Amino acid sequence: MAVSVAALALKGRALRYLATREYSRAELARKLAPLEQQPGQLAGLLDELQAKGLMSEQRVAESLLNRRAPRLGSVRLRHELEVRGLDAATVAPALESLQATEQERATQVWRKKFGQPPADASAQAKQIRFLVQRGFELEVARQTVRSNSRREKA
Repeated sequence: MAVSVAALALKGRALRYLATREYSRAELARKLAPLEQQPGQLAGLLDELQAKGLMSEQRVAESLLNRRAPRLGSVRLRHELEVRGLDAATVAPALESLQATEQERATQVWRKKFGQPPADASAQAKQIRFLVQRGFELEVARQTVRSNSRREKA
């Protein structure tokens, strides 16, 4: 069976992308869609890459979480995984493992940014907003700022 030059170019581009980092099926489809010359060509290529283990939704999730979890909360991480086109069946178990360390990660982020308790209510609100913007739940952010405020005063 002869393989067209366009198919080889599409596969080469896909392999180059995958050599730089892990891509989800949806991300790779978006990037390669303009290069598809025959209907179904891209879907077939993506199926082939998944079958050979060159592309894995699970590895995409693990890679993103390993890189970003120390600086971000579960809310933001969930959003980033969903933007990459990962389905709920992949996202939920990946984030479950981070729930146990959510408070600890929030404390580390807070210490790195602020390091000292808020001087007044305005500073406390600023610190809580910062943690919420990083993707930590509001209650986790409040508890982090309050517990570190008490610890510093004691």
